Amino acid sequence: MSAPQQPATVDPEVAPDLPATDDDSDDALVDDVSDDEDTGEETGGDAEEDGDDDGDEDGGSDDLLVREGDVAGDYLERLLDILDVDGDIDLDVEGDRASVAIVGGQLEDLIGPEGQVLEALQELTRLAVAQSTGVRSRLMLDVGGFRAKRRADLSSLAGEAARRVAQSRQPERLTPMNPFERKVVHDVIATVSGVRSESEGEEPNRRVVVLPEA
Repeated sequence: MSAPQQPATVDPEVAPDLPATDDDSDDALVDDVSDDEDTGEETGGDAEEDGDDDGDEDGGSDDLLVREGDVAGDYLERLLDILDVDGDIDLDVEGDRASVAIVGGQLEDLIGPEGQVLEALQELTRLAVAQSTGVRSRLMLDVGGFRAKRRADLSSLAGEAARRVAQSRQPERLTPMNPFERKVVHDVIATVSGVRSESEGEEPNRRVVVLPEA
């Protein structure tokens, strides 16, 4: 089935009265480096994406992550039916979070410009999961391989920036990114000797800064 030309109104049954979420999203692009918690430096990832979640320690257990994936899969299947969009849903667990991907079909409308619709859909899915499990979700959603491709592009960009900074010994500021994108960059920078990374700025203009080691 083809994707609709106009956004569909989400049925309350699919998007129930969900609990309020944190102001900070769990995903972003590269800008200057400084920690959201004002602790000085932010290295190896953003607090909003990688920090420990409050609540039940079982939140990181495989059983809970599998349950999160199941809830998310059911939620997304119903949403795809309402939107009359053809797509398959793949469930997985990656590290300490559930991973869900929508694949196949014409999925551009679920990604949007620069992944903006994908980010919103991920947040709605996390809220639906949190309502069901009672635990804040850090589930990651990909649509049409968008995040996978973005991760590869960012890894290349970060590696090149790290090499330039290691040679020039001059800081380099990347463009604004969401938390997911910043984390990818931080992880790459952490593997390169002679450089480090921080995040700075406020959302949505928060970015990563690559710095030479002292």
